Amino acid sequence: MQLKFIYLFSAWCLALVMPLSSIATDRPSNPENDDPMKLENPMDVAYLKKKLRRGSPRLILTPAIEKQLKKDLKSDEVVKNVYEAVKLNAEEIQKQPLLEREMEGRRLLGVSREMLYRMNILGITYRIDRDEKILNRINDEVTAVSNFSDWNPSHYLDVAEMSLAIALAVDWVGEDLPASTVELAKNALIEKGIKPSYNKKGNTGWVDGNNNWNQVCHGGMIAASVVIAEQDPELAAKTIHRALEGMPHALEEYGPDGVYPEGSTYWRYGTSFSVLTASMLESAFGTDFGLADYPAFKESAEFRALSMAPSGWYYNFADCGDKRSENGDLTLAWFAIKTGNGVYYEKNRFLRNPAEMGELSRWAGAGLVWLSQFDEDGGQPLPLAWKGDGSNPVVFFRTEEGNPHNYYFGGKGGRGSVNHGNMDAGSFIFELNGVRWVVDPGNQGYHNLEKTGFNLWGRCQECERWTLLTKNNYGHSTITVNNALHHVDGFASITDFQDGEHPEATIDMSEVFGGEVASATRRFVKEDNQSLLIEDQIKPSDSTQHITWQLMTTADVDIVEGGATLKQDGKELKLENLSHPDLMVSMISLDPPPLELDRQIDGLKRLEIRIPAYLMSKDGETIRVRLSGE
Repeated sequence: MQLKFIYLFSAWCLALVMPLSSIATDRPSNPENDDPMKLENPMDVAYLKKKLRRGSPRLILTPAIEKQLKKDLKSDEVVKNVYEAVKLNAEEIQKQPLLEREMEGRRLLGVSREMLYRMNILGITYRIDRDEKILNRINDEVTAVSNFSDWNPSHYLDVAEMSLAIALAVDWVGEDLPASTVELAKNALIEKGIKPSYNKKGNTGWVDGNNNWNQVCHGGMIAASVVIAEQDPELAAKTIHRALEGMPHALEEYGPDGVYPEGSTYWRYGTSFSVLTASMLESAFGTDFGLADYPAFKESAEFRALSMAPSGWYYNFADCGDKRSENGDLTLAWFAIKTGNGVYYEKNRFLRNPAEMGELSRWAGAGLVWLSQFDEDGGQPLPLAWKGDGSNPVVFFRTEEGNPHNYYFGGKGGRGSVNHGNMDAGSFIFELNGVRWVVDPGNQGYHNLEKTGFNLWGRCQECERWTLLTKNNYGHSTITVNNALHHVDGFASITDFQDGEHPEATIDMSEVFGGEVASATRRFVKEDNQSLLIEDQIKPSDSTQHITWQLMTTADVDIVEGGATLKQDGKELKLENLSHPDLMVSMISLDPPPLELDRQIDGLKRLEIRIPAYLMSKDGETIRVRLSGE
């Protein structure tokens, strides 16, 4: 599927190589549950002074960890190979100008992320090779950003990522930097990093928020606190204590099964910062205070792995990117260490030609450390059918690796008002024989929407967000009643799930339609390795005028008697209207899309089966559609 983006992605965004970064959430959510399960929290000044590791490095690296890393660089093929890519990245960074305080709209986030990338790459390279040229470049970089007027506290993600970058630089390299640079950097961490987070009039809703802002911002503040602990132990202890109290509000969102409600690329963002935080706490204090063992956190690795389809696309629900990187997933590698499950360690991807890896993750320095800590010990294969509950429940059906049909299905419930949520309850994507036949329109860039005055972040029923095809139900493969938007707070739960050779899942969508039907359920069944059955049971109410069954695709479509034939890449998929074969499938082109601000997707179209109320039984109507391959 060829995509024309109406916006520019950053190097970490939704591009086909690096799928995350400029899609960070832009609203620090308020907590929905004020009393999550707590982390251990003995943090006070006395604990800090007693337990904090003396000397550096103590953020992710320790002398013992570094010794093992250098040993593995001689013997471990993965560590050696990834480090070759790190060194290539270091060479490229040194060709670039120093960073300047250049805003993009209301954000400094691109600059902060670039700084975090540079300090990870240059910092770990210097620790290993002790190249004075790299040391001088780190000194220049740290001096430049420490002298910024501020790190843009009105958008605190910017502060958090910059704070982590500076903290890592000082911790990893500070012993060899000029004393004046270290003093400048530590003062900047206090005045531009930590102190603005105590401004109650500022953008600090993340402190007890339940989305990725919480994870990112607390992680950055913890890193800064560890580095300035000797200079201001009271501020450091207070900030780490606050983080240990606040982080459970976000960690709770993984429950009960590990689904990250904001989608797979946001899993990569929020979870990576929680992993960085756990690593920093362990190295600095000898404990992560229960973070890694928080209920459903480790289980989220299974969700992440299942979200990556055979095609290389994500199941891209919510504000998720389209395609994963071809490089190995460094955050999943940390989960491989913690769970002992080698299925999360993408060895073949880590052994790609270093010259082809391109720009690495901005936590690649930390990731190299994690790779050196992995001991290969087999692993459990991913399940062929899986259901995860939570605030945005999902279900997956798939075939085993190596199966020629590459069957992959993802479906979901949830509600539109969840963090980064869309009106996509009941929607699904479907791949077969290497083709994504049923698509999700995915995400689109924030800045190009916001600069027009578009209110992207309001989540009320009438809010502007729902005019976009990527956000409303008209752009998703679901059910629409009376041509109306889904009810934003109506929750669709997965009420039944059956594993086995023919797995199935049922979603209760009744709340989503807010009385426009008396009840509605959607059932998905994997009939065999080449077919998917979608069965909707809808009981009309007095308000029901008509039902629209929708399927989004970029394939070529031939409308035929009783259904349609989809064609793409020399392959075909058959759509059979089993329940209403006399109703013709209609096709609505969405290329170009309805609004100028909508995401442009080449060849996008919506297939519809429209059923007027007068054809429906008052006792309930069943819509049955089968999708099957060759």
